[in-house]
Amino acid sequence: MRTDGTKYSNFTGWIDRPDDVQPALDGDLTCEIAVIGGGMGGMATALRLAERGQDVVLLEAEFCGYGSASRNGGQIAGAPGGDLRMLGLFSGSKLSVMAKLAENAGHYMEDLMKSHDIDCDYEANGLVWGAVSPLMMFRVRTQAAILRTFGGQGTVGSSEELGIPAGFVGGMRESIGGMLNPGKLARGVRRAVLDSSVKVFEQSPVSDVRRTDNTVALTTPRGTVQAKKVVLATNAYSGEWDITPKNLSVPLYVIEIETEPIAPERIAELDWTSRSGIITQHQLMTHYRLTARNTLVCGVRRAERGQSYPLPDRVPSPSLVQDMAKDLSDRFPSLSDVAIARAWGGWIGISSDWLSVAGQVGTNVYYSMACNGHGLCQVPYVGKLLADYIVDNEMPEDLAGIWTNLRKYPASMALVLNPFVIRLTWGVDRINDFFSGSKTLARRKLRRRQHANR
Repeated sequence: MRTDGTKYSNFTGWIDRPDDVQPALDGDLTCEIAVIGGGMGGMATALRLAERGQDVVLLEAEFCGYGSASRNGGQIAGAPGGDLRMLGLFSGSKLSVMAKLAENAGHYMEDLMKSHDIDCDYEANGLVWGAVSPLMMFRVRTQAAILRTFGGQGTVGSSEELGIPAGFVGGMRESIGGMLNPGKLARGVRRAVLDSSVKVFEQSPVSDVRRTDNTVALTTPRGTVQAKKVVLATNAYSGEWDITPKNLSVPLYVIEIETEPIAPERIAELDWTSRSGIITQHQLMTHYRLTARNTLVCGVRRAERGQSYPLPDRVPSPSLVQDMAKDLSDRFPSLSDVAIARAWGGWIGISSDWLSVAGQVGTNVYYSMACNGHGLCQVPYVGKLLADYIVDNEMPEDLAGIWTNLRKYPASMALVLNPFVIRLTWGVDRINDFFSGSKTLARRKLRRRQHANR
């Protein structure tokens, strides 16, 4: 696929920037609860606190929905992500908790869209764990069996049975969730927050967080907030303050690319009848999806490790975009002449065990880390649970399963996700692709179609 005319962005390609960015904090104020971070987690937490009658301030460095909230692939997942074999080996006690949490998070997100009348092109068509080789299909079946053991649900089938293109051998479709436009979703939740009683200050990066027994002091460039309680909803940016538990988050930069609009008849030729999003079972997964604007979006494939804070605001590397464009041509050979119109990226956070986590520092600082590439609905759902816990002082069951009061997390994920290991893993994935046969399958089907049309 062509990349010579690709437009690179340090924001998202899903939606334009808002034209009503809220003023920065100017002066000093006090409140009951302050939320730091205006992503999906922070917005959901603040919105729920406001619904529960709390006096809430939300501080965001750019504008709400600026970060990974609007830059991801738009997957609403109904099952835990990651390698369930490894998670079962090292975190077996949490798998049943995560299976239930993931399903509840999917339903929560659907309810959130309905209750706030958010039009974000949602298609409840499930999410497919795609296999590009018979060996990967064996892995899918193994993980599906593990998921069923812990109470999760999914349908295993061939590419024809799941309605996905011939470049995939088959996979497992999750029973809950689907695909949407994450930019529109984030903008809709932002509008709900602005319409609520939450005091929103955008363009207000927090430079310092200091806790005492009774209050937490937050410092921004032009003002301060004195809050009785604070929620840190900062995802990949969680390492910017000493108050955050050490090793809570390992930042990874991941990118998305989007093609130019594709003629409907050419999309029909893919036999992607389900229009389900597909996440491959590579060690560094790649995801593919169709959009409501008749484009094809592809993401991740090779992540890049953030080395230090503050994390840079950057655009994707052209070499990574070219590599992903080549992958799209191999996976969808009938579209090899299509151009890549846009490329964007953003920072996501990976927790120490690749699972959602939430916790507390002292008596008045709370935090959550719930992305990990598991689909964007776990983040706001955990935020909602956290808000209810703060108000009621009663731990919701799903929250209790991921709760901890650690001041320091294991450095295991930071060691695993170093630049050398990431690149080595990417190389192993490409070797597996070379021998997988999926490229041959896709091209064979294309030749058969061309022959039939003569």
